[in-house]
Amino acid sequence: MSAPALLTLDSVTAARPDGTALFSDLSLAVGRERIGLVGRNGSGKSTLLAIMAGEAPARAGHIHRAGRIATLRQIQPDRGSVAQALGVADALDLLERMEAGSGTLDDAGEADWTLPERLAAALADVGLPHIALDRDCATLSGGERTRLGLAAMLLTGPDLLLLDEPTNNLDAEGRGAIADLLARWPGGALVASHDRDLLETMDRIIQLSPVGILSVTGGWSDFVAQRDAMRERAETALDRSRRQVTTQERAAQRQVERKARRDKAGRALRERGGAPRILLGAMAQQAQESGGRERRLAERLIGEARETLDDARQQVEILTPLHIDLPPSGLSAGRTLLRFEDVVLERGDRRLFGPLSFDITGPRRIALAGPNGSGKTSLLALATGVLAPTSGHVTRAGGLIAMLDQHVALLDARLDLVGNMRARHPGMTHGEAHTTLARAAFRNRDALKPAGVLSGGERLRAGLAIVTAGPTPPQLLILDEPTNHLDLDAIETLEDALRDYDGALLVVSHDEAFLARIGIERRIGLGA
Repeated sequence: MSAPALLTLDSVTAARPDGTALFSDLSLAVGRERIGLVGRNGSGKSTLLAIMAGEAPARAGHIHRAGRIATLRQIQPDRGSVAQALGVADALDLLERMEAGSGTLDDAGEADWTLPERLAAALADVGLPHIALDRDCATLSGGERTRLGLAAMLLTGPDLLLLDEPTNNLDAEGRGAIADLLARWPGGALVASHDRDLLETMDRIIQLSPVGILSVTGGWSDFVAQRDAMRERAETALDRSRRQVTTQERAAQRQVERKARRDKAGRALRERGGAPRILLGAMAQQAQESGGRERRLAERLIGEARETLDDARQQVEILTPLHIDLPPSGLSAGRTLLRFEDVVLERGDRRLFGPLSFDITGPRRIALAGPNGSGKTSLLALATGVLAPTSGHVTRAGGLIAMLDQHVALLDARLDLVGNMRARHPGMTHGEAHTTLARAAFRNRDALKPAGVLSGGERLRAGLAIVTAGPTPPQLLILDEPTNHLDLDAIETLEDALRDYDGALLVVSHDEAFLARIGIERRIGLGA
């Protein structure tokens, strides 16, 4: 007999505030299993987690919760001490008073003597076993605060964990702590993530999309196999629909040609004379009625075929990733674009790294590795000339290096994409800006979207289109955590573009699957 579900959704429907449907008729039972939740940005993943947690209403359907549910909260730098951020500062103070013999009867009634043991276990589970409880959260890295949020969640003693992008901004150590926690977790977990290594460990994957909900038993590889099969079937259906439209249009043309031949024969008969007038009239009326029926039938069949074609095309557009066409860089194998010679970078009395020496010559692909706080982003600032080294020399190929940070800060939120393109390249015409943006899948009205309303994937596509435009494309692209705010479809689109790019790459990323797919050939390690 199977264990009862911790959470059950029955025909749940959700929509955006403007009434646009996110997903509908979602029925799902979550037991003591690990479920990966995927979908494009805006598909409703965060909304679904909020509905499950009871923090947002569903538009329709029923939710039954049979276990205690906990949601991951991001700890902010202004939350005070670690103990305060975990919500245990007062309880620990009370235990201290009791142990010192200064507690009251009320203190004795409220004391939770299991707290120290549970707290130690929770912090160990998330990879922070030795963190000081009086440490200020402002001194923690983003990854450390994420792990602290996980510990706060575990302290509630939940049966079901709801995690929204738990590995975002985490270094390799932090990602490993999350994976280890989920591997050992005896309850249920539903994880919205674009971390493919983490998704590979799931028991099943659920995808939210405009064409329905796909549930696949197994991890990410199993999901990809089914998803790609769906895409192939959609392409086959599109080809079949195109052929059907062509067949119906040709049949209609043959009908027109047959009618023209019959009309010509009738005119010839009338011109020769000899046939009774009543017979000629009946023949003309019959031809007219027959031609009308044939025309209406042909129009209906062509209309139905075109509707089927439109549906098939829409399915392909939804299921198939977009494409970014980066211009050729013209980089030769012997061209040196960046050279570090005995570079040291210090902040105050702390040495971030160095002495460090390396060069990027030809189309090399290099990743910077190291824990959060080891100086990876600072090294990129040295590479682009934003920072100067404490000692040593940095040599750059002027005008041939372009960088995109994870927020694509070069975009002006007040301008549309054409305006952003022309602001960066003043000599570019309106039409040239449209053509360039179309190579990054911003066609027609999409190129007139204000930058401030773009999703993470759209921002990255726009940023790549802008920095690679112009008469001299960059030969070295520098990318700082480019996948952090992207959904999986956008990540795969970026991977395809970078695989085809013939220039050099210098990348900071904790996404091992991404680094493997773009062909990273060397890693430069920073920090301990």
